[in-house]
Amino acid sequence: MANMRSLMSSFSSYFKMLLLLLTISETFIQTSGYDFGINYGQIANNLPSPSRVAVLIKSLNVSRLKLYDADPNVLSAFSNSNVEFIIGLANENLQSMRDPSKAQSWVQQNVQPYLSQTKITCITVGNEVFNLNDTQLMMNLLPAMQSVYNALVNLGLSQQVTVTTAHSFNILSSSFPPSSGAFRQDLIPYIQPLLNFHAQTKSPFLINAYPFFAYKDSPDKISLSYVLFQPNSGSIDPVTNLHYDNMLYAQIDAVYAAIKALGHTDIVVRISETGWPSKGDPDEVGATPENAEIYNSNLLKRIQQKQATPANPSVPIDIFVFALFNEDLKPGPASERNYGLYYPDGSPVYNIGLQGYLPEMVIESKSNVLSINFLIYTITCLVLCWELSRL
Repeated sequence: MANMRSLMSSFSSYFKMLLLLLTISETFIQTSGYDFGINYGQIANNLPSPSRVAVLIKSLNVSRLKLYDADPNVLSAFSNSNVEFIIGLANENLQSMRDPSKAQSWVQQNVQPYLSQTKITCITVGNEVFNLNDTQLMMNLLPAMQSVYNALVNLGLSQQVTVTTAHSFNILSSSFPPSSGAFRQDLIPYIQPLLNFHAQTKSPFLINAYPFFAYKDSPDKISLSYVLFQPNSGSIDPVTNLHYDNMLYAQIDAVYAAIKALGHTDIVVRISETGWPSKGDPDEVGATPENAEIYNSNLLKRIQQKQATPANPSVPIDIFVFALFNEDLKPGPASERNYGLYYPDGSPVYNIGLQGYLPEMVIESKSNVLSINFLIYTITCLVLCWELSRL
């Protein structure tokens, strides 16, 4: 009986230790997440439910997601998850968002109710508006952004949520060498006041940059190693004498140069989309699973190393990878439907070390979660064996 009491006492101490380990593991998981974001597009008819995606994202240890809308099902599914969200306001809503009352209603309906449990940190007003050559849409962009920002101010939310928009890289008329970066002349009347808004509100300038497009268009002139972050001789900017060993960093610095040419050095550039398709049409050179794996795995390594670009060495690159899933209903060439890191069933399209799991679809994982759980299981067995040997 004494041995049994001793055993029960030891078990009590053990469970306290186990609880401590679980607490430590949860803290470790939350503070050691991957320092990049993923675009969560939903133009598909076969995607898992948001609640299942929430489990997948937690298993991946990714802490930032970018939506193209403000899907309430997604925002609710990620309650108390510690995942930060960029949510989107579609191009077709820009005209109505010029009305301050409608902008405030939108924020009250799509942002305010979720903030207590879901971390919404940014709103993108429109997407690649200047790529559409729609004058009315371009004229609506800044007023819509201002109305949404003012609504956040009125509701006391402007310190929590920033307002911006995402641009296609095609808004640049020149990008090489990076120091020659310049916006298209026809867009400057729209971009100049937009930059003033960013500087005033301290919001980031978002750009969608895809070295894949440049390689696809000129595979005979552009080195595949240069666009895939592989060892190569690189290029030197003759004006700054800076060396570039990959195209993405050159593209980022070209955007900085274009912004500086319009008088601003107080705006941070972030990559709101970049990625590589695993499949494409016959004329989409380079769209293969092998190249997609190399591009994204090398990109993630550089992000984890907190690398910066040559012209901005004190500003680590900030990137959202495109995209979480293959989206089977996206229009356009085959590549558009094959940017996903995952198939809709939760299996990886290729292996870049980001293996996770969906409920009812368990996939081998090397995540911190499983490693820590295995450690706890091992400790459990050792403690039990030690206690039983004393009986």
